[in-house]
Amino acid sequence: MSTITVAVFVGSLRKESINRRLAKAIEKLAPSSLAFEPVEIGDLPLYTQEFDGSYPSQGQRLKDQVKAADALLFVTPEYNRSIPGVLKNAIDIGSRPWGTNSFAGKRAAVIGASPGAIGSALAQQHLRNVLSYLDVDTLPQPEVFVQFKEGLIEADGTITSDGTRTFLQGFVDRFAAWVGATR
Repeated sequence: MSTITVAVFVGSLRKESINRRLAKAIEKLAPSSLAFEPVEIGDLPLYTQEFDGSYPSQGQRLKDQVKAADALLFVTPEYNRSIPGVLKNAIDIGSRPWGTNSFAGKRAAVIGASPGAIGSALAQQHLRNVLSYLDVDTLPQPEVFVQFKEGLIEADGTITSDGTRTFLQGFVDRFAAWVGATR
């Protein structure tokens, strides 16, 4: 079985991001048939249609990385009941100009963490709407809305709760099957 490359978008730029921790935890739980590659979004300029004639190098790098990936993983916090602007900007850059949508036809999963009781449920719903428009097939179940409490996931991705580890393992197994990494 060949390796499935997963481009990972973490919607937070914060160095100690809880969503970056969640992304690392998912990678640690995944089978060796999945290779996770983080997508840098912090250095992207704000999208403007003026790019469509001559794309900035950071934008082209993102588009190339998405095109080369077999699957996508979006790990998003919730800012004001939606996705962070930096994540939306990355998606806009990767999907433009018209006719060069790097996301089209990819399979993806959407997960996230937040200190709030509903995790990042509303942000994930908004993100799913955007991805649907861009012809990204998103994993329907299980939905992963992690209410993050300090110590739940360590900085290196180690999960300290057996229940959370079991739940996330179920997600990872389903995602691996969804993207064809297990048969």
